[in-house]
Amino acid sequence: MFNHIVKIVPNLFTIGNLLCGVLSITFNMSGYVQLASIFIFLSAALDLLDGRIARKLKVNSEFGVELDSLADIVSFGVAPALLFHSIAAPSFLTSLAFFLFPTMGALRLAKFSVKPTIGYFQGLPIPAAGLPLAAMGLFLYSNAWITLILAFLMVSPIRVKKF
Repeated sequence: MFNHIVKIVPNLFTIGNLLCGVLSITFNMSGYVQLASIFIFLSAALDLLDGRIARKLKVNSEFGVELDSLADIVSFGVAPALLFHSIAAPSFLTSLAFFLFPTMGALRLAKFSVKPTIGYFQGLPIPAAGLPLAAMGLFLYSNAWITLILAFLMVSPIRVKKF
């Protein structure tokens, strides 16, 4: 029984990450943009902890990896894109950035899921792309060019060292 409980602990942090992403979307839709930004930052803290806890407890699983990717697309792909869209001036460029950001994030997560790397990430990790949008949301600032650059960095061939 104890071993079973230990195995689900990291997944509880991942679910917390997902719930913070959903809460971010909910607060954003209700007009609380800055609070929505804070929930993306809370998602990042939980995302950081879930993997570390899984490794520490030696309970890594394929289920946990896939759940983490699904949570990440919501918390660091969809929620930041909606945040950006909520505060950006309407334009073709804004719409393009809004569509491409979560799409490139999903492609990046799928690519990593199929071909994981050791010691580095290929392309900017989705939390590292979503957090700048959350930070801009805190200050009610948006920039379509920054959003597009972050989107394309997620699927770029650059290597980012894992920490």
